[in-house]
Amino acid sequence: MKLLTAEQRAQLLANGRAARQAQHQGVDFDPRPVVKLYIPDGYGRWLLTEMDPLEFDRAYGLYDLGIGHPEVGYVSLRELEDEAGKLPYPVKPDPRFVSDRSLSAYTAVAYTRGLIVD
Repeated sequence: MKLLTAEQRAQLLANGRAARQAQHQGVDFDPRPVVKLYIPDGYGRWLLTEMDPLEFDRAYGLYDLGIGHPEVGYVSLRELEDEAGKLPYPVKPDPRFVSDRSLSAYTAVAYTRGLIVD
């Protein structure tokens, strides 16, 4: 199952390149999430902001595997796609998700509440 549209993939890669450039220049980069993935019958959620431009399998963002412990970091898109085909309720993209704030704003709320609130 493909979790990302071509447009989302392009935006995630553009953000990945911008994040690398910002890091080299020593400036902050805090984009809005591009895509939300979730597990319909559980609480697993992923808000992804960028893809590693050198390793297309790695995406960066805020995630919670459904255990009430949100984290920011990299996830494997391949693993999410592989799991999507094996679970009774697989990981799915949320086509209605529209980001209204930066990743750091989502993270601050998630760390306070112990879950991702979108």
